Amino acid sequence: MRILVDYRPALRERTGVGEFVHELVKALAGHAERDRNDDIAIFTSSWKDRPAAGLASELPSVRIHDARIPVRVLVWSWNRMQWPPIEWLAGSHDVVHSQSPLLIPSSGAAQVVTIHDLDFLRHADQLSAEIRRDYPALARSHAARAHGVIVSSQYAAGEVTRELQLDPTRVHVCPPGRPAWADDVRRRRASSPNRKHILFMGTLSLRKNVGTLLEAYARLREIKPDAPPLVLAGHRTPASSRWEARCEEPPLKGHVTITGYVESARKIDLYKDAAMLVLPSYEEGFGLPVLEAMACGVPVIVSSRGSLPEVVGGAAAPIDPDDAPGFTRAMQAILDGDAADAGARGVTQAARYSWDACAAAARRAYQSAIEVRLRGSRSGETGS
Repeated sequence: MRILVDYRPALRERTGVGEFVHELVKALAGHAERDRNDDIAIFTSSWKDRPAAGLASELPSVRIHDARIPVRVLVWSWNRMQWPPIEWLAGSHDVVHSQSPLLIPSSGAAQVVTIHDLDFLRHADQLSAEIRRDYPALARSHAARAHGVIVSSQYAAGEVTRELQLDPTRVHVCPPGRPAWADDVRRRRASSPNRKHILFMGTLSLRKNVGTLLEAYARLREIKPDAPPLVLAGHRTPASSRWEARCEEPPLKGHVTITGYVESARKIDLYKDAAMLVLPSYEEGFGLPVLEAMACGVPVIVSSRGSLPEVVGGAAAPIDPDDAPGFTRAMQAILDGDAADAGARGVTQAARYSWDACAAAARRAYQSAIEVRLRGSRSGETGS
């Protein structure tokens, strides 16, 4: 199978989607090297940003198609004109995997899209201009025309199938895997038990519900004045200005750090020293930081919304996202002695997720998409 994966989300900063596509490609390459039956390629596009210098050595069996085209121009043309076909830029493939809900135009390949969540339908006003312009208007028609749709959780599969009115047989669940560095972090945590902070990891968007976390943490400090500081690690957004201002006022002033985007090495250090990870989101398609934390042995506290109960399994008791006192009690319980048991439960749950399994599920999705396209060709249907 000749597979082309859209690598653009990982070209610069590897936030959740970027991390997903990078690790998926690595795992697909591992399958191909073992079985010798796949050809894996990635596609990137930018006027000024090029793939990292070490990417070719990290992925030696993966062909890299790097187009020096302004990404905004290419995206507008793809989304609005379905042109040019990817074959003009990266050659022929059996399947082309977009990392967004919108198709990459192709003259001959099966087309697969990724839909991690439906935030672009529910809160488009909080997202980038490109997403506001194209995703709400086009996602339904693109997903309906796709030969396959990849999601990262059973929760997301149900949401996508219902709200976009898709054939469930074309929606494929490919959960991400635990990080390769987690075992090392867990060993480092065991040898250095000092816990320096309470951690939130993720973009500071409204759906992450950071306001409830700040309220819960302020309550915690009233109960436990010696509670570790809170670290908010992730991209600032226009919505986060209200939280940043709040962190400069008592009782939070001096006890909350907002880091902005963190590189991989810094992220690993944050997990190593974390007393717990708290993610009180209103909506998550998966919640990769929760899996990363559990794999590292970091206790997790999550909301009861979206995919989070599915991801944590028995590792934590989810809390209503508006229940600030509930989050306070959960944080206090971990600080007062529940950390070891909570961390062990997380490690057990995280062991259920692997990038190898994700790649195997993606390959099944690709094969299914190829078969759907072939059936459509025989019956006279046309794609993009």
